[in-house]
Amino acid sequence: MKKVLIAVDYNPHSEIVVQQGYELAKTMDAQICLVHVLAEVHYYGMNYPAFMGYEGYNEMQVDIEISSQLRKVAEDFLKTAADHLNDPAVTTHLAEGNTASALLDYAEEWQADLIVMGTHSHSVLEKVLMGTTASHVLEKTKVPVYMVPVKD
Repeated sequence: MKKVLIAVDYNPHSEIVVQQGYELAKTMDAQICLVHVLAEVHYYGMNYPAFMGYEGYNEMQVDIEISSQLRKVAEDFLKTAADHLNDPAVTTHLAEGNTASALLDYAEEWQADLIVMGTHSHSVLEKVLMGTTASHVLEKTKVPVYMVPVKD
């Protein structure tokens, strides 16, 4: 295994995932890439027409400034996470879209040999209704996945 992709999100437990993924990758002398997925950026800046009596939105367009700010925050987050490892060989990638799909797409594009990600504690109802990113990745992956359990 020569390429390890480590998925990070804004959960403070990501530090555990990154550290364990990094240590594993170093034992294999593998390239390391930290990846973060910015979920459906256009939803954050969407201006909707009035609906259900609510007049808060008035035009149907994407606010480019908000999208740019969200990307900047995510890029800063990734850079800080990579700098925390104090290893200039670690690269980063910011993806956008559905988290599981974007992770899998980039894993294929980058030709990752292993995906490292955390499994967050979710309620049973939440898992039944929505599933989890981890379960979606496991269902569709073409490469091994190393799951790091992180719970509150």
